[in-house]
Amino acid sequence: MAEPVPNTMVDGRYRVVSRLGSGGMADVFLAEDQQLGRKVALKLLHHRFAQDPDFVERFRREAQAAAGLQHPNVVSVYDRGTFDDTYYIAMEYLPGRSLKQLIRDEAPLDPLRAIDITIQILKAARFAHRRGVIHRDLKPHNVIVDDSGHAKVTDFGIARAGASDMTETGSIMGTAQYLSPEQAQGRPVNAASDLYSVGVVLYEMLTGRLPFDADSAVSIALKHVSEAPLPPSQINPNIPPELEQTVLWVLNKNASDRPADADQLITVLEHCREAITSAGAGQHTASMAAVAAAGAAAGAGAAIAPGLAAYQETQAQATNGSGEMSAVHPIEERERRSWVLWGWVLLVVLLIAGAAAAAYFLTRPKQVLVPKVIGEQVDAARATIEQSKFQVSTVTVLNRKPPGIVVSESPAAGTKADKGSTVTLSVSSGPGNVSVPTVQGLTVSQAGKVLKRAGLKVSNVVQQSSGRFAAGQVTGTNPGTARSVPHGAGVTLFVSSGQPQKKVPNVLGESQTQATEDLTRAGFNVRPNNQPASSQSDVGNVISQSPSGNTTAPTGSQVTITVGTPPATTTVPTVIGDPSGGAESALRAAGFKVSQIIRVVTNPDKNGTVVAQSPGGNSTAKKGSTVTITVGQLEHTSSSSTTTTTSTTKTTTTPTTSTTSTTTTQGQ
Repeated sequence: MAEPVPNTMVDGRYRVVSRLGSGGMADVFLAEDQQLGRKVALKLLHHRFAQDPDFVERFRREAQAAAGLQHPNVVSVYDRGTFDDTYYIAMEYLPGRSLKQLIRDEAPLDPLRAIDITIQILKAARFAHRRGVIHRDLKPHNVIVDDSGHAKVTDFGIARAGASDMTETGSIMGTAQYLSPEQAQGRPVNAASDLYSVGVVLYEMLTGRLPFDADSAVSIALKHVSEAPLPPSQINPNIPPELEQTVLWVLNKNASDRPADADQLITVLEHCREAITSAGAGQHTASMAAVAAAGAAAGAGAAIAPGLAAYQETQAQATNGSGEMSAVHPIEERERRSWVLWGWVLLVVLLIAGAAAAAYFLTRPKQVLVPKVIGEQVDAARATIEQSKFQVSTVTVLNRKPPGIVVSESPAAGTKADKGSTVTLSVSSGPGNVSVPTVQGLTVSQAGKVLKRAGLKVSNVVQQSSGRFAAGQVTGTNPGTARSVPHGAGVTLFVSSGQPQKKVPNVLGESQTQATEDLTRAGFNVRPNNQPASSQSDVGNVISQSPSGNTTAPTGSQVTITVGTPPATTTVPTVIGDPSGGAESALRAAGFKVSQIIRVVTNPDKNGTVVAQSPGGNSTAKKGSTVTITVGQLEHTSSSSTTTTTSTTKTTTTPTTSTTSTTTTQGQ
């Protein structure tokens, strides 16, 4: 597949404007939607992957996963289809930079700005997690930030519904620098795995560096599993302690030691933001206490602490048996003192957090079971939830269930939640509309599979002749390609029965111009040939055609006509006086046929030589015509009577005993 150049029309709808970038699976182009008059980002799967069913399925899954996630912080997917033997996704176009580019250009970012972008990423992740979708590849390359600071997450190419672990071939999915430890080990992933990746992104925004890097992906993955990250403040001293503690909390190796969900991490980050904006110089300890209390209120308890604990455990290997530092380097001594100070700060934080946690548990609301309402109509479900003393919030989602049916609830049915808290119900709006995919050129079976994957079905097959598609190939659909139709709708396939047959006009004897016009009007292509005519009347006219006139041939096929041209002429050699054999050879070499007659001569010098020719020497004649030569033959006398007969080609002598009859041409 050649790369689409500007003005290339993709699938008859999207006009390519320019190239935006390239990824591991696909190239991305800016295009204009000719039907809706808007700019889109067109992602075309690399051709080498288009032949691999696993990659095609992954690409299809990206479109399906993202299409169901309509959120201000998620890039919208509009359409998908096929083009030039590969597949494409049409997505929302965002005029901005990737977060990776922003980090390269501006890192380290201001802490408040980094918190704001992280919270937006977490809101997108929270929305996906609530719908059972784990992104599994959150990284700054997959976040677009516009000039106003609004961030959107894209690329759900390896997203899966629910907690999934490995691909069918056993390969780890994701990008090494942003993998969670469990993902690097090939273990099942969940929402906490996405939060770890977000923590890596936040670390990179604050420091301009990755927490773990190496020459190979395997080495990086091992560091995620076994090494503690360098505290970010040692790279960027301007990072507030409360924010550093949050980063290290999210980067815990054990998923259970990280935030319970995106909501909890958002709450802590918001308190970090408040603490940073309100705290002045020397007030960080109190700010950290506020953050720890916020974490406890959100359900984090004292879980923030293990982030540094893991780091300190790795640093302990640098001490001797008595606990004293074995190295005497000034920098190392300064770091040791720094960690002693951190220990006191951490102790204060834990004490305050413990007090806050105790207060929370003493005053927290009574918890009750969340009733199961999945499958019920939303009004009935709302009443049931409210009877159990919960608040109700609803969100509308595309689903195959009928409109108004509850398809999921959060918190899940059967779990306990605080009385008076909110239960969010996901309510089906119906399957919604889908776009009719391109199936031109496919067989009926192949087209049926493509339509089924798109949520449609084949309702009818209509045969029609086609000069473009071979017999058995789909020529089009009704509704047409890219038309928006209800999920589950039927589609009519128009299938080629082959090229239509037509009667070939008989053009023998017609001029080349007339014959070409007649054949073209009948739907045929004309190929002219030339051949010398056998008569002057055939010059310029058709003397033969293939296929023959009045036979049938496919419309658009080729008819060869042979047009007569003037006969070719050449000079006749002069052969009078030449021996008959030499004369005949000379004439044949010049392109003539030879006819010979005999004339009786009395001059012995003329015996066996040419005494006359027609046409005469040095005249012109048509190549292939016949030149007649007259060959002299000496008259013989005999005592016996003979009968001699002379013809144009040979002489026959027959003995006789009575009379002599001689037919000759008197010689010279």
